[in-house]
Amino acid sequence: MSPVDDNTGGVGRRRFLRGAALAGAGLAAGGAATPTGASADRPTIAPFHGTHQQSAIAAPRRVTVFTALDVTAGNRSELADLMRVLTERARFLTSGGTPSPVGITGPPADSGILGDRLPSGELAVTVGAGASLFDERFGLGAHRPRRLTAMPSFPDDDLRSDWCHGDLSLQLHADDSDTVLHALRDIARHTRGGMQVRWRLDGFTNPPRPSGTPRNLMGFKDGTANPDAGDAREMARLVWVGKGTGEPDWAVGGSYQVVRLIRMLVEFWDRVSLSEQERMFGRARVSGAPLDGNTEHDVPHYAEDPKGDVIPLDSHIRRANPRTAATADQRILRCGYNYDRGMDANGNLDMGLLFCCYQQDLARQFETVQKRLTGEPLTDYIKPFGGGYFFALPGVRDKTDWYGRALLA
Repeated sequence: MSPVDDNTGGVGRRRFLRGAALAGAGLAAGGAATPTGASADRPTIAPFHGTHQQSAIAAPRRVTVFTALDVTAGNRSELADLMRVLTERARFLTSGGTPSPVGITGPPADSGILGDRLPSGELAVTVGAGASLFDERFGLGAHRPRRLTAMPSFPDDDLRSDWCHGDLSLQLHADDSDTVLHALRDIARHTRGGMQVRWRLDGFTNPPRPSGTPRNLMGFKDGTANPDAGDAREMARLVWVGKGTGEPDWAVGGSYQVVRLIRMLVEFWDRVSLSEQERMFGRARVSGAPLDGNTEHDVPHYAEDPKGDVIPLDSHIRRANPRTAATADQRILRCGYNYDRGMDANGNLDMGLLFCCYQQDLARQFETVQKRLTGEPLTDYIKPFGGGYFFALPGVRDKTDWYGRALLA
């Protein structure tokens, strides 16, 4: 059976996608509400429209679903249809509103798990493209972002093929699990003829305990030394692809996304002494301060500790960010989530880190840092098993724009 003419259930893939696009447009136009802002304890959700996907650099929400997808659209035109549908669904789900009623003989227009009206301003969406999207299927090879490749296996990895790569990446961010699950079901329903899930992992963040940066499942604060996402100049220097960088014109405004699924061997970690744990990280567990400091955001003084007597030379923070003039442009913007998948087949706790980061240049930034981390003491207690490289698409600029329009139109 031809993928273009798959009429399973009496609805062709191309007609299904076109119909979903029209339905999505009608829902967004008929029921969308303007985001109302944020409560005192919840920062404002990233806006949907703009030059960039601001959701990529926004503070992590409490819950995320990260999904890699394989495109099953049959040709470039169908891929464009798929991206229009995905845009319409994301626009409606992020802005909120009431789904349009359907006939009494048809299925409900919505799963109903959020009630009869979608709240506004409670969901953010980030969409990326993997290197495999630029193969021969859609004639996009000449337009591939210059630095985009399939994620390689690094020396300390134990990658599983069924948890790696994908044509597209889709990340849903919210503060409630039902919000992201509702969005995932909605998008899956409306795009079933054009893409399917390759792998998926759900994540969560913890509230600051007692204050400052949230902690990972090893008990340490995670992301203390991140670049300032509110500094537009810093983001232009480290995160966003700009003009004059050798990238295709359509890619300007996007960013390289790295996803790493990292299992933490917590049952072994919990048997390690606190002083040894702290020396592996280079920080005090309770306060998050570097071992030569007093508070979380104190700057470590490596020059005054050249032999690593206080902060070991092979500690995580020292290798990840040596804080020299030569390494300043290697910083990444990380957005980490914890995950918990219960138990593995051997009865061991299966939990860890859903690591995501953004940068302007994969080789200059993530890969350089990753190579410095090779063989660090923490590798005895963590095992990367999946993930991928993606290119977070430029933002959807307005109501007439759609994901990848400059690439596909």
